[in-house]
Amino acid sequence: MELIVNNLSKRFGEKLILDRLSLSMQSGEFMALVGSSGSGKSTILRLIAGLEHPSSGSISVDGKPVSSPGPDRGMVFQKYSLYPWLNAAENVAFGMRLQRMKPAEIRERTAYFLEVVGLSEAADKLPRELSGGMQQRVAIARALATNPSILLLDEPFGALDLQIRESMQDFLLKLWQRTGLTVLLITHDVEEALVLAQRVHVLAPNPGRIVRSIDVALDKHDLDQLRLSSDFLALRRSLSGTMRELEPSLC
Repeated sequence: MELIVNNLSKRFGEKLILDRLSLSMQSGEFMALVGSSGSGKSTILRLIAGLEHPSSGSISVDGKPVSSPGPDRGMVFQKYSLYPWLNAAENVAFGMRLQRMKPAEIRERTAYFLEVVGLSEAADKLPRELSGGMQQRVAIARALATNPSILLLDEPFGALDLQIRESMQDFLLKLWQRTGLTVLLITHDVEEALVLAQRVHVLAPNPGRIVRSIDVALDKHDLDQLRLSSDFLALRRSLSGTMRELEPSLC
């Protein structure tokens, strides 16, 4: 899998939201885009997902131009976006049914991905019977079940409290390590970006553009220890400082 975003700009009316943004990803990478309000984070993801069209520039996945949504890109939103009248298994199966997979394959893949996210015993539960973290895991399983080339995460843990958010970060990192997923995460949380991603791009706002990129070469076998390590804290201070320097441009 190769994602290439080349010289991407986006306007809404007269307002320039993104200005000539470029990035690329290879199969198995975990990348994060971190930025404050006005940096165009969600717009970038919606453009890659094919939910919006660029004003200029191009996006391609495996050499094919992105012009509309497709099964090669699975997206998970901050709000869980589960169908409330469907149970967990039915929510996971929904996209596969749209793809007209065979019923036996849908059953097999549904069971497998519920097991992957640790929710096999919750298959028959409706969303209202699940915690926020469990609902987000169902949403991730639903995105994975259609076998996307890349998983797009739009601040997926932003609505969760701190303890559950850290637990979900640990879950997502282990899921990535287990499956070799290609993941693009957007977040406003510097710590979350450093905990999860191999590479972090910092976005400046108004208009959104990449102003700093770093490789995160840290030992992530124990996230509790990682968050306390001197190397991690130094990186967090440095990125937080960059974010603070960008704040005046919000005015």
